[in-house]
Amino acid sequence: MSTIDAAGQALDPVSDAPERAELRRGVRQLIGDVSPEHRVHALDESETFDDDLFRALAEMGILEIGLNGAGDVRDQLVVLEELGAGPTSMAAFLIAQYAVAQVIQRYGSSPAHRRALERLLAGQGSGSFALSEPDGGTDVARVMQTTAVPDGEGGFVLGGHKMWTSGAVEADWIIVLARTSPIEGSPVNGVTMFFVEQDSPGLEVTTIDTMGIHGMSTCHVYLSDVRVRAENVLGQTGQGMRQAFATVNREGLHAAAASIGVGRGALSLAVEYARERKVFDKAIASFQVPQHWLVDGAVALESARSLMARAAEVEAGGGDAGNLASMAKLVASEAAVEIALRGMQLMGGMGFAREVAMQRFFRDGRLWSFSPLTNEMVRNSLGSRLLGLPRSF
Repeated sequence: MSTIDAAGQALDPVSDAPERAELRRGVRQLIGDVSPEHRVHALDESETFDDDLFRALAEMGILEIGLNGAGDVRDQLVVLEELGAGPTSMAAFLIAQYAVAQVIQRYGSSPAHRRALERLLAGQGSGSFALSEPDGGTDVARVMQTTAVPDGEGGFVLGGHKMWTSGAVEADWIIVLARTSPIEGSPVNGVTMFFVEQDSPGLEVTTIDTMGIHGMSTCHVYLSDVRVRAENVLGQTGQGMRQAFATVNREGLHAAAASIGVGRGALSLAVEYARERKVFDKAIASFQVPQHWLVDGAVALESARSLMARAAEVEAGGGDAGNLASMAKLVASEAAVEIALRGMQLMGGMGFAREVAMQRFFRDGRLWSFSPLTNEMVRNSLGSRLLGLPRSF
């Protein structure tokens, strides 16, 4: 599906630049070769991580994009959209890897950090980001129970329980945020970011059974007297939350791209079914209500894509894309869920069948309606930042 002709694409500011279009074709071809739909379905059913696809993406240099002098956030978005349209779990996993790599590159200072980053970018290891807790997600800084206390030898001892940690089972390293001093002034003060090895004594990871994103683990992370050397503090002591906030715009854009991919995959499947399926001797696509559903989905995706493209240009140029990124994430994630829901309704029983990808798009697409921030909190934030309304939280 294309909204403009070939001549118009050269004039459309949202269209891929030639090198980005080539990247998109390459990623799409790789996915088709390594992880076609039947494989995605099998891995989703068995809740298995796609090692082959991850390895192939690394060999293609995808993990280095925007982090090692090759490409920038706009190229990352191309990759994540293509993954979202098929092996959606890998899109979620790659978002976590980009975030971890960004944090290590920006705040890591020790040889161990540099080695970890090299391995991560080469696809020889992976990381995870442990922030949320059982009693706090959006307001985790205020209620954070995970603590890090000095061990008397320059290091720290970590204790606590993190929850909803993506990819922790697969991870070699986990970035843990823990409170190192009591709240003074803002709750975001006094939280420190730590680089923790997966095999650290006292660290335990268990999985949470989720309805979607079955190709990547979602986890509890338990820390019981986990010792961390001083050099494994990432950035400045007490500034961990502010350092984490520095990744939020990028992660919002990543969520928008993956959501656009989910919506695109669901819309394509729905359009194909509507053209082929007949009722009362007419294709479903010939009836007004299904047509309206499909057209509304296409319009919503193009709206999200335009917002995302604008935000990406600002971000790549070093500007503050916060409001645009938030709007892109909001529009894209809601479009993805709505398209998949309408697609399931249009397909009737087939939309309910596990063998058909539509229900997986619905399950997987739900993730970005509340991650990295709930859409309700995104609206709250935009109310104050964009419209100058009184803060509502």
